[in-house]
Amino acid sequence: MNPILFAVLLVSAIGLIAGLGLSVASVVMAVPVNEKTEKIRECLPGANCGACGFSGCDGYADALSTGKTTNTALCSPGGRDAAEAIAAITGLSVSESVPMTAVVHCCGNHASAVNKLEYMGIESCRMAIQVFGGPKACAYGCLGFGDCRRECPFEAITICDGVAWIDPDKCHACKKCVAVCPKHLISVVPKNAGIPAVLCSNHDKGAATRKACSAGCIGCMKCVKNCKVGAVSVINFCAKIDPEKCVSCGVCAEGCPVKCIHIPGSKAAIIE
Repeated sequence: MNPILFAVLLVSAIGLIAGLGLSVASVVMAVPVNEKTEKIRECLPGANCGACGFSGCDGYADALSTGKTTNTALCSPGGRDAAEAIAAITGLSVSESVPMTAVVHCCGNHASAVNKLEYMGIESCRMAIQVFGGPKACAYGCLGFGDCRRECPFEAITICDGVAWIDPDKCHACKKCVAVCPKHLISVVPKNAGIPAVLCSNHDKGAATRKACSAGCIGCMKCVKNCKVGAVSVINFCAKIDPEKCVSCGVCAEGCPVKCIHIPGSKAAIIE
């Protein structure tokens, strides 16, 4: 037999046997597909952010279909629409969900924050922080290089005058920005509730804070004294507002001497 023809036939036979083997293996070793899981998965937006507490959309869909959770409102990006669609498939009740938004706890823009060095490296917060904690004198301040903006799948984040700002109308509270911020300046708060937030994370004493940023919380306690419902406290020289106690009266913001308390989403807090 011609050696070339023999080689072709041999390779073809090996390929045929291998193909048949893979076909049999795919049937024998196939993982059963839960149709309910697949239907639920189609209702989810696919952000795979993990805000639901499970390993992405697949994990949440599996948990709902197998009874690991009965809460249909855990998907923040999907919101009410996703909860209703899931309830229709599973027969569960539509769980109540509170709209949330992420907020950057810093308003140290170019005008208020002092720089201790000139950074000329890669435009990344994670990289800049490696150089003596970043260019800003405030060790807690937003570096403004946009790691959170690049991570956001909903284009809800912009950099305004050197500080990240999150648009609550676009934010889906997926928490991807929370995870990527190297300064841990971002948290998720109730949306459209009128509850103010302290846009500062500096935990130094007041005098040191003032030297680094004129918009930083100095822990003066005025907000604590002005609040009639006990919603404000000062922890490690930085004010904090409890959304569970806050009644949105705005007295704390009005009395703040450095004006670092604002309603989340107010761009004026960054650029004024």
